[in-house]
Amino acid sequence: MSQATIFCDFDGPIVDVSERYYATYRQGLDQVGAIAQAQGKPMTIRYLSKAQFWTFKQNRVPDRQIAHWSGLNGPQIDDFLAQVSRIVNHASLLDHDRIQPRAREGLDILRQCGIRVVLVTLRPPDQVMAFLDQHDLAWAISDLYGMPQADAAYTNQANHKVERLQMAVATQQRHGYDLRHPWMIGDTEADIMAGQALGLETVAVTCGIRSSNYLQGFRPTYLWPDLWTACQRLQQQVTLRQR
Repeated sequence: MSQATIFCDFDGPIVDVSERYYATYRQGLDQVGAIAQAQGKPMTIRYLSKAQFWTFKQNRVPDRQIAHWSGLNGPQIDDFLAQVSRIVNHASLLDHDRIQPRAREGLDILRQCGIRVVLVTLRPPDQVMAFLDQHDLAWAISDLYGMPQADAAYTNQANHKVERLQMAVATQQRHGYDLRHPWMIGDTEADIMAGQALGLETVAVTCGIRSSNYLQGFRPTYLWPDLWTACQRLQQQVTLRQR
């Protein structure tokens, strides 16, 4: 088998999770507000706009600080964080996830080039496959390595991504796939650190949950706006190697 293989994160490069995370934030605030009301301690909630919220998330502002700026204090913040962790992967909120603009076209470029895409994600595999099936994208993915814990993607621990990617690389090598020019494409520091730990070229895309300025600090090999751009550049590299 000589097909080239790349590794790619799911949330961020392929899936836009911003609406889900913002809806989770608002529902978490509503639930804390309802608890306070039931206890006879009404409170004033200051909802951030989606643009404000997502800018804070992209620049790694802690959820605890976001909650404080939204009007919560002390135990209310702990209650909010617990609510968010509990509901972020609820089916009703997962429906807010959308395909990133032109991600489908980018994946089609890779298919035309004969490049295999192996997903390495902290999402549970059943969630990933449900989304791919729903959006007719299963054709684009050759293999999938996920996490069993439903909240692993939200906490986004780099050591978990390193473990998943290490397993993915070892398995692809064992099956004889071409890893002479492997990339790891992702939108967070966990993706960059995992790729660097295994000696892969890293592609940081800025359409996800981290800003360009934040990602630059981790020194990815490439920093591009989205998966579409990354796929175009990869196509160019493959074309040059074939000359």
